[in-house]
Amino acid sequence: MKIHAISKWWISLLFTCLALTSEAKIKLPSLIANGMVLQREQPIKLWGNADSGETVKIKFHKAKYETKADAKGYWEVTLKPMKAGGPYTMTINEQTINNILIGDVFLCSGQSNMELMVSRVTDKYASEISSYENSNIRYIKIPYAYNFNQPETNIKPAEWKALSQKNVMGYSALCYFLSKLMYEKTKVPVGIINASWGGTPVEAWISEDGLKEFPLHLHKKALYESEELVKLIQTTERKHHYAWASELYRTDKGLHESTPWFSENYNDSSWDSVDMFSHTWSSNGWQPINGSHWFRKNIEVPASWTDKEAVLRLGCIVDADSVYVNGTFIGTTSYQYPPRIYKIPANLLKPGKNQVTIRLISNGGYPSFVKEKPYKLICGAESISLEGNWKHRVGTRMPNSPQSTGFQNMPVGLYNGMIAPLKNYTFKGAVWYQGESNVGRWKEYASLLNAMMKDWRKTFHANQLPFYIIELADFLAPNDPGRKAWAELRAQQAKAAQEDGNAVLIKNRDTGEWNDIHPLDKKTAAQRLVNAILNHSNQNQPEK
Repeated sequence: MKIHAISKWWISLLFTCLALTSEAKIKLPSLIANGMVLQREQPIKLWGNADSGETVKIKFHKAKYETKADAKGYWEVTLKPMKAGGPYTMTINEQTINNILIGDVFLCSGQSNMELMVSRVTDKYASEISSYENSNIRYIKIPYAYNFNQPETNIKPAEWKALSQKNVMGYSALCYFLSKLMYEKTKVPVGIINASWGGTPVEAWISEDGLKEFPLHLHKKALYESEELVKLIQTTERKHHYAWASELYRTDKGLHESTPWFSENYNDSSWDSVDMFSHTWSSNGWQPINGSHWFRKNIEVPASWTDKEAVLRLGCIVDADSVYVNGTFIGTTSYQYPPRIYKIPANLLKPGKNQVTIRLISNGGYPSFVKEKPYKLICGAESISLEGNWKHRVGTRMPNSPQSTGFQNMPVGLYNGMIAPLKNYTFKGAVWYQGESNVGRWKEYASLLNAMMKDWRKTFHANQLPFYIIELADFLAPNDPGRKAWAELRAQQAKAAQEDGNAVLIKNRDTGEWNDIHPLDKKTAAQRLVNAILNHSNQNQPEK
């Protein structure tokens, strides 16, 4: 009898487990998550996956909705428009989504000036950034993804993040000021979905159907439809880069002499003395010297700096660098654009003579220190200039580093990977800051941008979706012939906005810096953008 009872208990437990496992959990897209912002005063679409035929029940702010998953397990529900407010809680079958706001949601996209993070503009806005938090502002950065074969249906895992001191440095600077200024004007919650990727051209953000009038771009996309080929190219290029870096390291005399060149007491008396901003050290008179360049400089530090932390500012360097103070490594940067800001611990500097060494790596083109950037050692309110002459010596000379295939730059890929998965979301508007990577092909830009705007409206089922196009900021020295192409690209942006009829060009040329493709002033563009959004909204209010 005991054996029979135990058998019945095991059979009952088995059926219970089978019943539990047969109840498939509702699968929600990454966008439908805690902290999200949904667009006010427009129908709201929710979607996801479940077992075929499974009933999906939704409870949200006093309303109930119900649907069934189709034969493929897909389901979607459209909620009634709601006024701004929150935070609210939503239940979808057994799942609960918390801290939901209803407000204005903006899709922000483009390349590096859209992506540029708050951490990169703190020189200009440190006090403003450090004194502001707002739980009614939410931000989500779409993870990098491309696909040359089909549109993705979901983004990679990502989180909605409230504007707090913990999260703010990861916000896009332009998106930060857009959301902050927008909330100050409207007192309505703001959601930002940022789908951007530095260095990418406009054609990467357009669907295959959207590019049907541009066969050359479609032919280029077709070259990378084989995932096997893409992986082979990536593997080969990684090996090529590894071989170049290995040879650079193996032959760099500065790393392998008995006393390395970064050592505090290394004797550099036989080295050349060069002006850091001159071209005498960067070429042999007819071609650039790529590879490693070493720079050394002695500086006098006052006794008042003893046991205090300091900051070493080294402007921007083309291309990469590793930096040492008194023989101790303090930081490295792998590419030319970020500002070099290296913290020096309190016990490293000493009264009197201190030594700074820079190992500069040039991958191709002319190595340089970018002019009119800060080059100084800072302690509190005091600073010591590092401009002028440095001791210099070439560590090793190398051919240009191998080129990499930027698959993210190929047509269609980013649309499939980062825009298509957003197709069910509802937006108040789209903000587009891009064009730098198309300057060399400016003649086709207006037609490509018009195609993209039309394409996205079709994707989002929003024929009247307004676009706000951020004008390219000025770049390059006034006498540089390359400035003409930038002016032409700006003219194409204006042409696209005019031809579209529901797009606004946001003037931004005057915020540029001749020596930086990423100007710090992202607030001016955001102020103009907010004014344009509010003006557009007022013009399109229905008559009462």
